[in-house]
Amino acid sequence: MGSSAKRCIVTGGAGFIGSHLVDRLLGDGHHVSVVDNFSSGHRGNLEHHQGNPNLKVIEGDIASAPLSPAFEGIDWVFHLAALADIVPSVENPTAYHEANVAGTFRVLEAARHAGVQRFVYAASSSCYGVPDRCPTPEDSPARPQYPYALTKWVGEQYVLHWTQLYDLPAVSLRFFNVYGPRSRTSGTYGAVFGVFLAQKLAGEPFTVVGDGTQTRDFTYVTDVTDACVRAAASDVQGESMNVGSGDPQSVNRLVELLGGDVVYIPKRPGEPDCTQADTRKIEALLGWKARVPFDAGVRIMLENIDYWRAAPVWTPRTIEKATEAWFRSLG
Repeated sequence: MGSSAKRCIVTGGAGFIGSHLVDRLLGDGHHVSVVDNFSSGHRGNLEHHQGNPNLKVIEGDIASAPLSPAFEGIDWVFHLAALADIVPSVENPTAYHEANVAGTFRVLEAARHAGVQRFVYAASSSCYGVPDRCPTPEDSPARPQYPYALTKWVGEQYVLHWTQLYDLPAVSLRFFNVYGPRSRTSGTYGAVFGVFLAQKLAGEPFTVVGDGTQTRDFTYVTDVTDACVRAAASDVQGESMNVGSGDPQSVNRLVELLGGDVVYIPKRPGEPDCTQADTRKIEALLGWKARVPFDAGVRIMLENIDYWRAAPVWTPRTIEKATEAWFRSLG
């Protein structure tokens, strides 16, 4: 292994963002161990690296599996393993606490005892809830609206506390609306790209929430993985930083770029009208800035649309049923 190559662990490395991070780390010449329980990640996301001696895949659950052996000799830890989505977190908060809080605690302890050089935590911009300001800076109050957002924020507090108390060289990156190839195709109603692309393949209209004027800070996945690598290679620690394009786009604009008919469904409680990252902090500390324009990212998604052929096709009726707990709990 070259003097500049690092031994890395990516928890959740078979998932959407995690597999792209594995691509980047292997491309940079690092050695990578993936820890994944494959509950939402897919082995197929890593199959193009089959036979690569620099990749090791460990099947295990961060909330229960022995972690210490995997962390021996590791330089960089990227902690991306988590349960995502709003509705399942409302319906089963215990599972989210175990995965996102207890799991993060166990990964932190394994990293601390192994003496790792860097720890990068994948946090969520959902911690801001419905923010007072757009763009939203890191010092905005945390107002999580549902258990997923809460557990990701609590995990971040553990990470920052471990830096303060144990001098673990860690940073937390708050991701905004990440999209790109390999994004989720699970049966859970959630991420807009997975919903829309499956609808486009099936010739169904796009189910636009509200009037479609709400904006989201869509951030292309390779920009996010670049932020992760920059954070690991830096000496910054004990900081939370936004990772977003800073260029919010409306859902109506997304529909225009994808091309297709539209049906409108009720606006959901607890969702902001705007998400937009204030990225001045990460630009100053890491020299990072998003580079992939939204229209270019959408074109790449359309070029890879077959990935969503097996995804569920959502209709207004099935969405209404799937979000009953959302409206009941947050309305």
